Amino acid sequence: MTDYALSLNPTTGEEIARYPFQGSDAIESSLQRSTTALKEWRVTSMDDRVEVLRTLAVRLRERCDELAEMMTLEMGKPIAQARAEVNKCAQVCEWYADNGPAVLAAQPTQVENQQAWQEFRPLGVILAVMPWNFPYWQVLRGAAGMLLAGNTYVLKHAPNVMGCASLLQDVMNTVGFPEGTFELLNVTNEGVSSLIKDPRVAAVAVTGSVGAGAAIASQAGAALKKTVLELGGSDPFIVLADADLDEAVKAAVAGRYQNTGQVCMAAKRFIIEAPVAAEFEARFLAAVQALKMGDPLDEANYLGPMARYDLRDELHNQVTETLKQGARLVCGGEKIEGAGNYYAPTILADVTESMTAFRQEIFGPVAALITAKDADHALELANNSDFGLSATVWTANEAVADHFALTLETGAVFINGYGASDPRVTIGGVKKSGYGRELNHFGLHEFCNIQTVWRNRR
Repeated sequence: MTDYALSLNPTTGEEIARYPFQGSDAIESSLQRSTTALKEWRVTSMDDRVEVLRTLAVRLRERCDELAEMMTLEMGKPIAQARAEVNKCAQVCEWYADNGPAVLAAQPTQVENQQAWQEFRPLGVILAVMPWNFPYWQVLRGAAGMLLAGNTYVLKHAPNVMGCASLLQDVMNTVGFPEGTFELLNVTNEGVSSLIKDPRVAAVAVTGSVGAGAAIASQAGAALKKTVLELGGSDPFIVLADADLDEAVKAAVAGRYQNTGQVCMAAKRFIIEAPVAAEFEARFLAAVQALKMGDPLDEANYLGPMARYDLRDELHNQVTETLKQGARLVCGGEKIEGAGNYYAPTILADVTESMTAFRQEIFGPVAALITAKDADHALELANNSDFGLSATVWTANEAVADHFALTLETGAVFINGYGASDPRVTIGGVKKSGYGRELNHFGLHEFCNIQTVWRNRR
């Protein structure tokens, strides 16, 4: 194992930078700063906290091009999508600034002869273990609410996007937080374990793989610390026979191939009712073949390289296994030769429940087409998964859509649309996709001590 995190340009294969892993001294210093900042930040007025979030939104927009370019260089996100991510981060800060104070306001209740109310207090120092695929959004969609609630935040980011992490910390240091309110640590798994065990850390937020989530939750559980986990997904995209195919195909392309398919909530299993299966496949193929792939700094390209070479190899192995198991290759299915970590946009058809592309999360530009005999069969196929992050249903029948929403085992259901995140609604899953929620008032309350206060009036 190396003693540094490597930032590697997936478009060229060239090294960008090396970030040495930090040891126990750095961890101790960071936690000291965080706990000192907590004493000040938790009693800072709500108006002042709101002003800091508003300033953060301004700074993010001012430095949008710089932040977006670093993201594109480090993990290959097409530049237009990278800028959209930075702007979305500014929007989530503004949403919490506008709505957070009301969500965190004391909630009175009626108790005979007494006053009683619920207060939303900060939990303390929050450790966040974050992934590379949305290197700013994954951080700020949770951090904005946590910080508004008066917590302090320690970020352990993915090793391949430490340039993004460092740039974000630089932005955070300019907006008015007390020193130590937002800390960045570049540590190994052993460093994460020591942070979880430290009594100064109150809770842990994780976005990542099932394996990482399970390992961290186990350690946090042993230390009696709360966790919120947003893990993998194998989201079904269900198209029933009465669906608007033109709109469904547009949504299917965006829902599968945005961010080069590297999205937890991406549509991954396309479950198509038999009467329209062939027509959907033909239209979907034409739309996918029209996508432009290339240098992610070129505005014209919708698809860029995958973020890491080992992930491309893993994806190709999953495609190869699925084809050996009897799936039909409609297009793609190969690494693109030459410089860069590119994988051809791929469609696999005739996928069945026992195949790798059905059972595992496919994290890249690969779509699996599955034919359902009827609507009931489509629902059965959708729920036959270890994952439960989100699902999409396309139908003209509102009653059928409502039935699917009632019976799908997922944290979100999108009807005649595709997976998206917005601060006004929660994100989170069930089954092996994790537990707890981010965004909305439910996410804001996850990292609060909901304290009951009684005042005896007798």
